[in-house]
Amino acid sequence: MPPEAQEKIEELQELQETAQQVAEQKEQAKTALNESKTALDALEGIDENAGMYREIGEVLVETDYQSAYDDLENKVDSLEVRVEQLEKQEERVQEQFDELQSELQQMLQGGAGGGPMGPGGPGAGGA
Repeated sequence: MPPEAQEKIEELQELQETAQQVAEQKEQAKTALNESKTALDALEGIDENAGMYREIGEVLVETDYQSAYDDLENKVDSLEVRVEQLEKQEERVQEQFDELQSELQQMLQGGAGGGPMGPGGPGAGGA
């Protein structure tokens, strides 16, 4: 196997690991988002004068309804942005993976481009 092909295989493996990490982060963020949305919905059904407590580490601290609501709303907003960013990152990684896989297949099938061009490899803008 040519050294360039071995490099592509190693890059594919790294991209696959990255894709798995991004997918795990996305699932964690989605879980946190769903939990926060559920808590926000539950909070909307509670009397505003009810005693409220917020967990900070291992300690419960008294808070007021509006602060609890605002904090949860901000958390939901930031988690929605985080999930969106991770979805875009996941798409980019998948595109890189597909492109690299295609380059490797061409390389192993006799190539359809020039000779070795270092880490950039063939396909960097030719038709």
